[in-house]
Amino acid sequence: MDEKLLELRNVSKQFPGVLANDNINLNIRKGEIHAIIGENGAGKSTLMNILYGLHQPTTGEIYFNGNAVKLTSPLDAIGLGIGMVHQHFMLVPSFTVAENIVLGIEPRKSKVFVNKEKAIEVTRELSKTYGLMVDPMLKVESLSVGIQQRVEILKALYKGADILILDEPTAVLTPQETEELFKVIRKLVDELGKTIIIITHKLQEVLSISNRVSVMRQGKMIGTVDTKDANEQILAEMMVGREILFDKLDKKHTEKKEVLLAEGLRARDNRGLLAVKDINLSLKSGEILGIAGIEGNGQSELVEVLTGLREKDCGQIFINGIEYSDKSPRDIRNLGIAHVPEDRLAMGMSKDATISENILMGNQYKEPYAVKGLHLNKSKIRGKSKELIKKFDIRTPSEEVYAGNLSGGNMQKMIIAREFSFNTPVLIISQPTRGVDIGAIEFIHSQIIEKRNEGCAILLISAELDEIFRLSDRIMTIYEGSITGEFNEGEVSKQEIGLYMTGKNMSSWREGV
Repeated sequence: MDEKLLELRNVSKQFPGVLANDNINLNIRKGEIHAIIGENGAGKSTLMNILYGLHQPTTGEIYFNGNAVKLTSPLDAIGLGIGMVHQHFMLVPSFTVAENIVLGIEPRKSKVFVNKEKAIEVTRELSKTYGLMVDPMLKVESLSVGIQQRVEILKALYKGADILILDEPTAVLTPQETEELFKVIRKLVDELGKTIIIITHKLQEVLSISNRVSVMRQGKMIGTVDTKDANEQILAEMMVGREILFDKLDKKHTEKKEVLLAEGLRARDNRGLLAVKDINLSLKSGEILGIAGIEGNGQSELVEVLTGLREKDCGQIFINGIEYSDKSPRDIRNLGIAHVPEDRLAMGMSKDATISENILMGNQYKEPYAVKGLHLNKSKIRGKSKELIKKFDIRTPSEEVYAGNLSGGNMQKMIIAREFSFNTPVLIISQPTRGVDIGAIEFIHSQIIEKRNEGCAILLISAELDEIFRLSDRIMTIYEGSITGEFNEGEVSKQEIGLYMTGKNMSSWREGV
């Protein structure tokens, strides 16, 4: 496994105002699983896009089998046997699953017409072989995020690349699905001689699947280590350049009383299909209730109903005994529910507004920030902004910087700072650390626990099972819009949770209720 298949020598990539890759040296060996890790914005994706021909290096050289090569487009990379599964999907929404998978290498009838029956057959065979079940006849636009990820992986496997780059391939998979994917990866390497490069932020997965790990920080290559010589602590410290504690979070005992109650909730998705099915939940002060499920199983719609962003078909919602169904999002906030949305760019902030203006949102009509509801008190707004920027460690030279100029992690901290500052009795937090680096994750988790310890009732929705297990006092699982299980902290393993997340244990759980 010591044969150098792919090598980058002194590769740099300069964008206007940003040095994304700084004098990178990296070699990939034939037949290995090589993980590339680093904080958000470390330059990992840029480097892989250079390997796939989407970007060309400003300086430096790329060698394939010892020969210098120019990758001016993905076609050049594919010609060398390099394939890539992107974190942000490259699918045609109006095409079926089968049409997407064979796109560009379609089976033909009489060398002219696309053989759709053969495309469907090929898709079914791939799906069965790799354990990534999809319906070849469905259009991609109707699929959940999780199923679209499976289509991307199958599409790359269909092309049969010798070097396969996987960008966050397990981001929307259950533990069981991740385990099955890893079996596929090992089969590709051990039986078929493929070479795999994985970009991921999940250190446990890095340790379980890779042969070697390369760590990037601020555009530089910090180093490459054999996985057998590494652990989470070593890798995390290489990523952030300082000690990461990973200490057990200090959860204090608090008096519990019911704050939020939902009974018989039903709601439809944007297609008019039932997405929330007779959900009952109770949330108590001083606890974190984690909702675990594969994305696209009703979590988003449930949160939107609870926060007034989506109409319900039926059911009731109470906060501190007051029924608040069908009220506006502003009225619901005033009753005592703050909300960190799952999509920070679309729903959580305005990129074209300053940090100060973003932090003001929701308070713009309240004293002391508004005078008689007409004029803004700019000195009070600046003072509050500076206070929250300091408390939540938002890295910015000024509160007047446009929010769109912040890194993803600092955008998230800005939104959390605003929502937490309302000091509401209920916090609904969706995907709090999506796209956020390890250092920021550590900080955000500590802030969530601090709110819990102050007596806040927190509903946590996360695609990261590690996050659900680390923070939650109780866990509920959701599958196809229904609650399939409920567990207290320590009562269930991640593998067992994975079964409830796919509905496989639903009948046995209901019999035990």
